[in-house]
Amino acid sequence: MSDRNAYEQKLRAKLDELQAEVDKLKARARGAEADARIEQEKEVDRLEAKREEMRQKLDELRHASDDAWDDVKAGAERAWESLSDSIKSARSRFK
Repeated sequence: MSDRNAYEQKLRAKLDELQAEVDKLKARARGAEADARIEQEKEVDRLEAKREEMRQKLDELRHASDDAWDDVKAGAERAWESLSDSIKSARSRFK
């Protein structure tokens, strides 16, 4: 397996893990009081938008030429960091 394929699989696995986390947060939001639920649902929507952005970056990685792959990888890493930070922040607010 090439480094490129391994990297793509690693990101896909992380994305799946984060989707499970978003699903947990979504379930917590459904069980919250009305005011808190509205804020938590907004946060979940923002997380899902970031997750979708990460999924798109993963697609870009998969289809990038060898010449463009390093640039696309850097963009994917920035998107991953943003998504990861957002998940951590949401976890702390959902407690």
